[in-house]
Amino acid sequence: MNGSGELSDQLSIGLSATIREFLRQPINLAFLFILPPVVITSYGSILSTLPETSMATSPGAMGATAGTLFVAAFLPAVIGLFQVISARRADDRLSLAGFPRNVLFVTRLLAVFVSSLLTATISIVVLTTRTDVHAVLTGGCILVFVGVLYGLIGMLIGAVLPRELEGSLVLIFLVDMDEALASGIMETDSSLTKLFPLHYPHNLFQAAVEGNALATGDLIAAVLYGVLLLTSVLIVYTQLTERGGVLA
Repeated sequence: MNGSGELSDQLSIGLSATIREFLRQPINLAFLFILPPVVITSYGSILSTLPETSMATSPGAMGATAGTLFVAAFLPAVIGLFQVISARRADDRLSLAGFPRNVLFVTRLLAVFVSSLLTATISIVVLTTRTDVHAVLTGGCILVFVGVLYGLIGMLIGAVLPRELEGSLVLIFLVDMDEALASGIMETDSSLTKLFPLHYPHNLFQAAVEGNALATGDLIAAVLYGVLLLTSVLIVYTQLTERGGVLA
């Protein structure tokens, strides 16, 4: 019981410290509450100018859906990026002060999950004002998964490129291209598009929006993708903290 209570206290302390660090930056709150409506509305408005006959679904609805997935992926990705950059600076010292590395790692993941949950909730609410969403709860859960998925990718990018500005620019490019390919806005016949993170989650989210059954193959592929990313992040994080913030 004492061990369990200590673990709970350590997780609580670590997560609360991360949240306070997030709230101390007003730009973070601005991104969280302003970016979703701006991006989703803009994507929907821009694509609504395209002719209806050029796409299987309404261009405006497709744009709003694409914008929703972009926001759900990008914001947690940036949080994940900052989590690893912070880990380079602090987690090795925290470990020496008595915080187990596995607790610190779980705290970082919890921060990504919380940001994914908040972003997904705001995004799905905004999307319902732009188009009909037949399975709101399912769609919201998929957006949370998308956030965690890209949060992990942000953590990996932070390990390779430990600079806030450069890492954020890479994430903007990656998420934008990924969603353009997944949604069909950028048409290509290459099978390599299936290797991009949003390929399967986009199919699942589109099915939820339209009220269709989720394809089992897409669901399994998305989960396996997530497991692979989680394993990769765990290995990278361990190397970062064990070597004092230097990735070998």
